[in-house]
Amino acid sequence: MPKKYRVKWTKSAKDDILNIISYIKKDSPSIAKAVYTKIKEQANLSNFFPLKGRIVPELEKEGITTYREIVTPPWRIIYTIGSDTIYIIAILDSRQNIEEILIQKIIKGQI
Repeated sequence: MPKKYRVKWTKSAKDDILNIISYIKKDSPSIAKAVYTKIKEQANLSNFFPLKGRIVPELEKEGITTYREIVTPPWRIIYTIGSDTIYIIAILDSRQNIEEILIQKIIKGQI
């Protein structure tokens, strides 16, 4: 049986998902709830197979390989793996400039 990890959401990731849901909720509360559920379910799947997610390509090209992602179109769930915990660090919309967003989060110390 594979090792089961805890899933912990960082403040930055919590802020990301709340902003996403708040924005969607303006037009459709039911779609906002469905998106929230989908993202949370996908993030929690990482606790069984943390290496399943790919290394974030935009960071890998900069030599940063400690961050992985699960893609649930259009959302990208960015995480890192600790000894017994998966840290969800960002939820991003893949239609945006991901490279710029990630660099800004790194500069601000959010990831």
